[in-house]
Amino acid sequence: MKAQASSKLKTLGAAASQAIEKYFEKIIAHEAEVLADRDPEELHQMRVGMRRLRSAVTGFAPVVDLPKEANEKRIGKISRVLGELRDLDVMLESLQKRYYPILPSKEQEILDKSLLHLLKDRHRALKKVRAILENKHYQLFKRSLRDWLEEPHYHAIAQLPIEDILPDLLLPQVSEMFLHPGWLIGVTEGEGEIIIHEDMTSEILEQKLTEGGEILHDLRKQAKRVRYLMSLFTEFYGETYEAYLGDVKAIQEYLGDIQDSEVLGEFLADIFDFDIQKQLPTLAEIMAQSRFESWQKWQLLQRRYLTPEVRQNFRSELIRPTVEA
Repeated sequence: MKAQASSKLKTLGAAASQAIEKYFEKIIAHEAEVLADRDPEELHQMRVGMRRLRSAVTGFAPVVDLPKEANEKRIGKISRVLGELRDLDVMLESLQKRYYPILPSKEQEILDKSLLHLLKDRHRALKKVRAILENKHYQLFKRSLRDWLEEPHYHAIAQLPIEDILPDLLLPQVSEMFLHPGWLIGVTEGEGEIIIHEDMTSEILEQKLTEGGEILHDLRKQAKRVRYLMSLFTEFYGETYEAYLGDVKAIQEYLGDIQDSEVLGEFLADIFDFDIQKQLPTLAEIMAQSRFESWQKWQLLQRRYLTPEVRQNFRSELIRPTVEA
């Protein structure tokens, strides 16, 4: 049974302004605490708000006429600065809470140097965050977006009923995800058949990630864009849509776990300038095992979404939004 949407969202313009306002307010709600730097979770939530605002602005680009001070490019610049600090927080948390306590004392001593290096990098990244949140361009971004929300400007398409346009907003991003070459990393193609190698070892996986890690990372970013865009419209669909959204979220998370582990390994290699597998064997083994476990979870979704029927059913769900008459 399809979920019924709120009668307040009968036009595309109304849906666009509501989404932009929701994520803008989320950003503002965490701003003071980010500047105070008391809790890394505040930064995470502000960054999520900024990313979702960017997705809303991008997804509704044919609908909204935003001021240049609050366009997608400006939002992206702010988001990247927040992201630099957040990425360092993720690495610090992984080293301090996940890996450090279970390593032998010899490896802990080596890692102490990396933790100090990370803290110095974090201090510099925090200064950049504070600088961008306190400069005039960010203040102008907030003021111009507040003014727009008070009196939104739209393109002509905004007056159309949302149920007529939703598939056209969603399908291009989903199709771009389906067409991504990242789906074919670690598979064999031939004579119209795709074979997923379930017997892949951790060693072979490491080789595949060396060759195609950047492609997988790019697929993760596209899955994130699809997730945020789909999240805007859950009230216009039912349980099947929610299930597909859950799959997209899982794709992003499993590939993200692999990417985060690779980035951490590269960071440590840059700091120490030695072979991590020789100098930090326990840590290297744990990280490789973590990547392998995430890969096995990803393979289940990879197999599912390389099935033509699954993709077609996904597309079919998107073309049938339901709203109140």
